[in-house]
Amino acid sequence: MAPKKAKKRTEKGSSNVFSMFDQTQIQEFKEAFTIMDQNRDGFINREDLRGTFAALGRVNVKNEELDAMLKEAAAPVNFTIFLTMFGEKLKGADPEETILNAFKIFDPEGKGHIKADYFKQMLQTQADRFNEEECEQMFGAFPPDVLGNLDYKSLCYVITHGEEKD
Repeated sequence: MAPKKAKKRTEKGSSNVFSMFDQTQIQEFKEAFTIMDQNRDGFINREDLRGTFAALGRVNVKNEELDAMLKEAAAPVNFTIFLTMFGEKLKGADPEETILNAFKIFDPEGKGHIKADYFKQMLQTQADRFNEEECEQMFGAFPPDVLGNLDYKSLCYVITHGEEKD
């Protein structure tokens, strides 16, 4: 009787991370994991990360940076650990309303967008300051429109839902 209980506990514990996402999301994470696991050994290591960064156009990533990323995991990064890490990151995100309210401080007229130059200045001079590279990464992922405005409502949606609205 005891072995069955132990098995049930193990299954329940390992399936917990999978219950955080629907099947479509799990499949998307699996695809991302497979792309990153370039040597196809079932684990993401330093060289896999280096290759992923290179594929995204970022070369010469320091070993220290890659090692720091890998140290965020509690164990070698297999798919379950990968999924757990994303679950923890998403669980730690503030609700969309909270993030929107933070952006509204910079948008007193309630237009739904803020000037990218002004926002960059705030990112570089206030609180947890961004450096130039971090600003470039953020604006590369969320570029301002042709008028130089950042649509913070869409940005908030992506931060909290992980994908753009259709």
